[in-house]
Amino acid sequence: MSSSNAYELPPQVKLLQPTSQLKGLMTIIRSKTTSRGDFIFYADRIIRLLVEEGLNHLPVIDKAVDTPTGVQYNGLAFEGRICGVSIMRAGEAMEQGLRDCCRSVRIGKILIQRDEETHLPKLFYAKLPNDIASRYCLLLDPMLATGGSAMKAVEVLLDNGVPEDHIIFLNLIAAPEGINAFVQRFPKIKIVAGEVDAGLDENKYIVPGCGDFGCRYFGTDD
Repeated sequence: MSSSNAYELPPQVKLLQPTSQLKGLMTIIRSKTTSRGDFIFYADRIIRLLVEEGLNHLPVIDKAVDTPTGVQYNGLAFEGRICGVSIMRAGEAMEQGLRDCCRSVRIGKILIQRDEETHLPKLFYAKLPNDIASRYCLLLDPMLATGGSAMKAVEVLLDNGVPEDHIIFLNLIAAPEGINAFVQRFPKIKIVAGEVDAGLDENKYIVPGCGDFGCRYFGTDD
């Protein structure tokens, strides 16, 4: 964890190995003086690590192949097909990292915004693969703060027939409050995170965090 050493991770949460490389990458994207170009480049490197780790948690089957030397190799293959689902807008930053690891992967999108009257997350838009119910889903969102948007996105996936245990949620930085709310609601979903921070401030922002990920990545202020 990056800041809160006392927090005990639920078993559903898998952290990236805290290597010097990861710590260095996190240091760059967290700095307020990092340029947008550097933020994108180093965030993309972390995203690639997250996707690779997320793929490690998909079910596999034994598969033997014949090599050019004429000797058989006993290996593995993924048991089912996968797709990505990004929570717009920040989650779209993670789509290319998934494409870099999985050729021709299908990617859906979910737009969730806070209702100004109820202050609760509300679904505004969803475009998902027609056969998503038969796929394993990598849910993409860089930041897990309160967990409201993520839990709403999972509701959308479940409503479209995706089994809860076929979902893996990938995020770069998570807060304990969001993790606790999420795993209590959806205990069968694995979370793969880069680091877990100290918590949320009075405005529900992750601290120390990295600021507004979507704005820093896409270079917009709205």
